[in-house]
Order: sequence, then C-alpha cells, then structure tokens
Amino acid sequence: MTATLHPPSEPVPPVRAAASPEASADLDARSVRRPGVFVPALEGMRALAALGVMLTHVAFQTGAAGYPVIGRVLERFDMAVAVFFVLSGFLLWRPHAAAARGLGASPPAGRYLLHRAARILPAYWVVVCTVLILLPNAAHTAGLRVWLSNLALTQVFVPYTLTDGLTQMWSLSVEVAFYVVLPLLAFAMVWLRGARARWRVPAVLGLAFVFLGWNFIPVPTPEAIHADNWLPGYLPWFAMGMLLAELTDLEAPRWRRIAGNRWLMWPLAVAAMLLAATDLGGPDGLKHGAPWQYVMKTVLGAVIGFSLLAPLVLRPDIRHRWLESRTAATLGRWSYGIFIWHLAVLSIVFPVFGIIPFRGHFVLVYVLTLAFTLPLAAASFALVEEPVRQWMRRRVG
Repeated sequence: MTATLHPPSEPVPPVRAAASPEASADLDARSVRRPGVFVPALEGMRALAALGVMLTHVAFQTGAAGYPVIGRVLERFDMAVAVFFVLSGFLLWRPHAAAARGLGASPPAGRYLLHRAARILPAYWVVVCTVLILLPNAAHTAGLRVWLSNLALTQVFVPYTLTDGLTQMWSLSVEVAFYVVLPLLAFAMVWLRGARARWRVPAVLGLAFVFLGWNFIPVPTPEAIHADNWLPGYLPWFAMGMLLAELTDLEAPRWRRIAGNRWLMWPLAVAAMLLAATDLGGPDGLKHGAPWQYVMKTVLGAVIGFSLLAPLVLRPDIRHRWLESRTAATLGRWSYGIFIWHLAVLSIVFPVFGIIPFRGHFVLVYVLTLAFTLPLAAASFALVEEPVRQWMRRRVG
C-alpha cells in the first residue's frame, strides 16, 4: 500500500493571493482541480495508513489480535490498505478526469508507466534482495521461484511464494496490477468527454458495482492461491478514488459540500471500521471468509477510504492542522519505506529483544518496530526513491 503504495502528489506553483478569505477559498477550490496539484493533507493520511498497516501486523504477531473485542478492531486496521488503494485511484485518475472536462491533458501511457516503475521497483527490489539474502527464515527457503515471483511482483499468482518479511507485498502486487490496467480503463472511457463527461461518475460507480461480485465467481486457482487477492476483488476500492477524482472536477456544489463535510464523513468511516471488526467484515484471524463476507468487507473498505479522503480533496479550503504538519508530511514521504520495510524489521525485533511471538508485548513491539523502521524508510527515500524519481523526471519529463 501500497505506500504509501503511491508517490506524493507533485506541487504546483502557489496560487496568487486573493483579496478576501472567500475569494481565497474559491481559488483553492479551483486550484485543486488542476492535475498534479499538491494536497498537503493527503501526505498525513498516507502516513496514518502506513502506521495502520504496521499496527495490524504487530497485533497479529504479538497475539493482540486475539484479545476480546479490541483484538478484532486491531486486526481490522488492515483496512488501511483500502485507504492506500483509494488514494492511488484518486491521484492516478485525476489527470484523466480533468482532461475529460478540458482542464488538462492525460499523461502518455508510456511515460506514466515508466514513472510508476521508477517510483515502486528500485526501493522494493532493495528490500526483496535484503530479506531473501539476510533474513534467516526467508533466506533458507528462498528458491528460484520465490526470488523470481517476488522480484516480478507476481507472488499473488504463484503458490507458496509469500515469504517471511515480505508477506505484505501481496497488496503491492495488486497495486501494480492497477497501474497496468489504468491506461486501459482510461481508454475505455475516452469517449466520455465534454458534454458526455457527466456520465463518467455513473460509469465509475458501475465499475465498482460490477466487481463487487468477483468473489462469487468460482475462479480455478492452484493450491494456496486465492483469487480474492487479485486486482478484480479490489477494483471497487480503486474506483472510490476514481470517483473522488471525478467529483473534484464536477460542477455539483451540493454534493461536494456533503461529501466534503469531515464532521459527517469521518464518523461514517469510524462506523464502517467498527462494523468491519464484526463478522460482517469476515472471520477473525486468517480464516478464509465466505463470499458474502468479502463483499461486505469490500463495501465497508470502500466507505472507509472514500469517507476519510473526501473531505481532504473536495473541500481544499478547509485546513487540517495535524495532517498538514511537518511531522505528518515527513512521515508521508517515508510511508512507502515504512510499508516495504516494517515486516522485515518486525521479524528481527522478536529474536533480538528476546520477545516470544504471539505472547503479548504489543505496545513494546510496535514502538521498537517503528523506531527501527523509520531510519530505514528515511534512507530508502533519500538514497533510492527520490534520486531515482528525479533521474526519471530528467530523462522522460
């Protein structure tokens, strides 16, 4: 999650100061509609999602997920993946939504894919090589199939290739699949432009609704492979981000006011999170749920992701002090590194500090994992992610 599973949105030149607060808010609302505009609060939300993914993994491996009531809530912080997917859908679809209304141009598919590869793969490959060489539990079982499937991000299709220190990468595999499919989705909707752009919102909602039924399809898979971990099962989450991108450019002030109201949307996200922590969101632990439970979890995740992000992108005139703080911005920049490194660090924390897995010490293990993950994430950003991104910008624009 993704990370972030996705890069920060690029800043644009600041909007000229307005003569009044009302005019300033209007300028802000218009400026967020430009593709590539920087939305500071998204960095903070990205940071919270990365910390949420870490929280649920620590809860599982310390046994805290087995606590009555609170354990179900802790394990359901895996819904942070929904936030990553909605965020990716929004940021990557926004140029296409804007172009359909004459507010910019869609990026060429080739350049877009090169930027995605440069953003995701180099730092990811560093983690894969480090884990498969140095982490004992992974290195001792890493044959050629494990190496190739993990390097190629195809481990959700190849049996028994999710290995210690890298099991969270299933969601990155789904994310990359969306990157590849997105230009095809944009091509399929290219005729919905100008006056026909009003049909784009129903088209995106239709996409989400159709793929809610994915888990009812008896897809034949090899042993230990589940089709519910493939992109079609998560397209409704990405579609919620695409929907936000379409609403950002839609002339519908009333709907923007409602969906952008944080006092309405954020409590809705909390309610969906609590419902997801019941059997509606699937059984406890790692048990395989029934198809209807996957549908409910998908719906609740879509509500959570949409509700958390809508106030940030539909009401850019409203400031969010913590989400826009320097600390949140820094953690947001490091969030991809947090995501890809934290499970490897967690695997080391237990033996180094003499803590027995599944025997408690949730808070201590979380703090230790965070303390050792942050420097690695910072190094990943400074030494790999940002240099490669800048190099790619110089080469292909």
